[in-house]
Amino acid sequence: MILQRILHSSEYRQLTRISGVFSFSTNSTTQATDPKRYIPRRAVLYVPGSDDRKLKKIPSLAADCIVMDCEDGVALSQKETARSKIYQALHSQEIDFSGKDCSVRFNSVQSGLCEADMQEILSASYLPSTVHLPKVDSPEHIEWFTEKLKLIMKSRKTSEKLRLIIFTESAESLLSLPTICRRGAELSRDAPFDLDGIVFGSDDFCADIGATRTNEARELTFARQYVVTVAKAFKLQAVDLVYIDYKDLEGLRIQSEEGAGMGFTGKQVIHPSQVAVVQAAFSPSPEKVEWAAALVQAFEQYQKQGKGHYLPRYEAQKLGPDARVTATSSPREPSLSEAI
Repeated sequence: MILQRILHSSEYRQLTRISGVFSFSTNSTTQATDPKRYIPRRAVLYVPGSDDRKLKKIPSLAADCIVMDCEDGVALSQKETARSKIYQALHSQEIDFSGKDCSVRFNSVQSGLCEADMQEILSASYLPSTVHLPKVDSPEHIEWFTEKLKLIMKSRKTSEKLRLIIFTESAESLLSLPTICRRGAELSRDAPFDLDGIVFGSDDFCADIGATRTNEARELTFARQYVVTVAKAFKLQAVDLVYIDYKDLEGLRIQSEEGAGMGFTGKQVIHPSQVAVVQAAFSPSPEKVEWAAALVQAFEQYQKQGKGHYLPRYEAQKLGPDARVTATSSPREPSLSEAI
């Protein structure tokens, strides 16, 4: 039913989520939270874990999701330093993550560094809300991660599961993405994580297929649309590619709005100057928020009056001809990717 989709759409959920007050911070054994709470990730900003100066700036950053990075943002010679500094930041809670998704990106399974990242960082007194696993090329990578995570977390009690974001960054990964997601969903039933989203790693993907990377990203149209499609099918958030030219804010705005139009729920950013542009693109306009609230109010009134067969004409006009559905139609289960 169209109305059910609206109730769980980006516009309506943002009315109650993004415009509200958040306090994500970090997980602990004493934190009482809703296990199904929705975590917005309009802008996903990477901060190198090895860089003290940048880590200290985190409280001033406005991005929904801050990723303390062990992977691409860190030189090979600084990997141990990065995981140590991230551990310290979590263990001491010296960095204020209020209003942000506190998250960590590990190195990939195939790098040989992931297990050390997990063992040290996840031994901190306080855990991140979200962990990111890059370069997931096959279900076996999810299986490996699950086995290691279970061992590391077996003696810990937490108020909610870790959220897991996986990255698709190669042709092999893209073709295997439905199988990867299906396996991740299966494993999460009795593992200490919930699969929560997919990130499209465009630069490694271009290198893998031999494409020339452009600001317009025409060479990535199919891959972007496919990532969104799979994410929606598995009720996951979908995070779009990085816009590399961080000084070109107009180009960033155009690409961000394009991504939002495709169905992405957020976008990766590499510089704080990109955050405001991206989060505006992935937020509903005031007019859409007002319309969504009015629609829900009108629907509730119709239900009280026993008028449940058709949407009011005003709402049908807003939605177009496809809105002519009965209120008794079977609603589709809303996906997380619709609920930012």
